[in-house]
Amino acid sequence: MGANLGLHFSPMSIQTPKPTVAFRHGFCFACCAIWLLVATTVAAEDLADELKNVPYKIIYETWQDDNWELFLANADGSHPVNVTGTPNVHELYPHASSDGSKVCFVRDEGEGTSMVRSVYFMNIDGTGRQLVARNARQPCWNPQGTAIAYLKAESEQFSYMDFATKGLFFYDVKTGQHKQHVNRDLHHIYNPCWSPDGNWFLATVHAGMGYRHAILAFNAEGTDVFDLKLGGCRAEFSPNGKQVAWGAGDHTLRVMDLDLSGSEPRVSGGRDVVTSPKPDMIYHFDWSPDGRYFAFTRGRPKRTLGDQAAVVGNRADGWNICVADAANSNRWVAITVDGHSNKEPDWVPVPQVKP
Repeated sequence: MGANLGLHFSPMSIQTPKPTVAFRHGFCFACCAIWLLVATTVAAEDLADELKNVPYKIIYETWQDDNWELFLANADGSHPVNVTGTPNVHELYPHASSDGSKVCFVRDEGEGTSMVRSVYFMNIDGTGRQLVARNARQPCWNPQGTAIAYLKAESEQFSYMDFATKGLFFYDVKTGQHKQHVNRDLHHIYNPCWSPDGNWFLATVHAGMGYRHAILAFNAEGTDVFDLKLGGCRAEFSPNGKQVAWGAGDHTLRVMDLDLSGSEPRVSGGRDVVTSPKPDMIYHFDWSPDGRYFAFTRGRPKRTLGDQAAVVGNRADGWNICVADAANSNRWVAITVDGHSNKEPDWVPVPQVKP
């Protein structure tokens, strides 16, 4: 019996043998796992308290009462407000202007293949809704908040595929005029992001422009296109334009330095900010205006309507909005907990009240 337990008996004492290498490694791994769990929990609780004092809000899409709506909440997720409140149409993919006064988004009307997705903008409180373009998608603002870039759909027949696009266009908010990007070959790109200096775009391309899948940088006013060779998708400029964040796979948020000063964009360095153990995926990243935090979504890779839950318009049961510390690794906290397909978070600077 003693031999089976790995213990050695003598008439005077009982001695415990030295642990085997496998035992020591397993014990250390278990201790590290427990320590990491405790440390992560403490860090999350600490970050949750920290976010209570962050002077920004977050706007996101959520599935409520069988309808997509846009909710505006504090940085810690408190006091969520439905700013759309339209039970008969769906609002998704919100992006706030740089001063926080307005938000552009897409609106889905109809059913099935006859559904039409259109780009709108409105005041951040939901008032003053205006149509930008029909059969269009994935809008974003210029740095001044005076123009909206958007993608035209590839076909008149509706598709949930995020890369089903052809052509990038600009809408002047003041004049209502539309202008196509000078590069007429832009197609099958998605999730465009406008640089803080207004001179560049980032976008993902899939099965288009001679690329199988890539993250591209291209001129806002020119025809040059550069493959950043990052892999993954959904790249975002940092607020100062000196870094890029993107999904380096379905489970990793990564950041690299970005140099736009030369004739060709260059990336260097690199570190992981958030890594999510399988099967939970992380998507839809956005920098806070001060560059200190990331908002993102996290959930299981359930497929709906034949496509991934991360795709705009697809239900994503169990997905929630999270906020991460941009300066550290895996210091994050969920700010929604209902799992109602909470996706596409975007930071909103709180507009200053003019005297």
